[in-house]
Amino acid sequence: FAQKCFTSISRKESPSGVSILRWYLKSLQKQFLACWIRRSSHLTGLSSTYIASPLCRCGNHDKDSLDLVVSKISLLGDGQIGKTSFLTKYCGRENGLEEFGMTEANLVDKTLCVKGAHISYSIWEVGGNNNIPAACKDSVAMLFMFDLACWCTLNSVIPWFQQAKKWNQTAIPVITGTKFDDFVQLDLQWTITSQTRAYAKALNAIVFFSSATYNVNVNKIFKFITAKLFNLPWNLERNLNVGEPIIDL
Repeated sequence: FAQKCFTSISRKESPSGVSILRWYLKSLQKQFLACWIRRSSHLTGLSSTYIASPLCRCGNHDKDSLDLVVSKISLLGDGQIGKTSFLTKYCGRENGLEEFGMTEANLVDKTLCVKGAHISYSIWEVGGNNNIPAACKDSVAMLFMFDLACWCTLNSVIPWFQQAKKWNQTAIPVITGTKFDDFVQLDLQWTITSQTRAYAKALNAIVFFSSATYNVNVNKIFKFITAKLFNLPWNLERNLNVGEPIIDL
């Protein structure tokens, strides 16, 4: 699905002027992100305490643990869009990733505690077509990911969705934009946001814009999935303001 990305630059501006403007905009966005994170309200209902577990296969969990629920989540999208950084940010460590299948997929397990029950997520990061069947079968949620700074990766969401749906018709679909901290081109923010929301409406999916660098919406995505799966009360507000990390339910 990988395609070549093109970035348009106005002919009315000199290259040096464009570089200075982009540097200035990115500096402003970093300040905005810092402020946005500080003022982000604490959502209630679902415990925010996560317990990272050692890497283990689903079948290796203690079978006598009656309060352990094991579920699988798949991360799908083109290469070099930030899936591994996203997964590393959520799991909290790089050595939790296990590569297999000619480096076209990564697997990591993470256990969290919710209201006294332990939930173990087996998270598959997929970068190649060969591992789509194994990754998608029995998944409770599938994240269709794209790079906010590279428009063509958004266009790949539809083919990824079509391939995944061949193997799983019931998983919760989440369209996830990565690298929000690089999403600084004002002329593209409205276009990409509108197109993403249109895709989500057509696919009956949820939208999150995220940043692994600043941990924006990374944990919220998994909290949303957990609340949805286990019918837990959790107040998650939509954010449709262009230029901010979008959440469209």
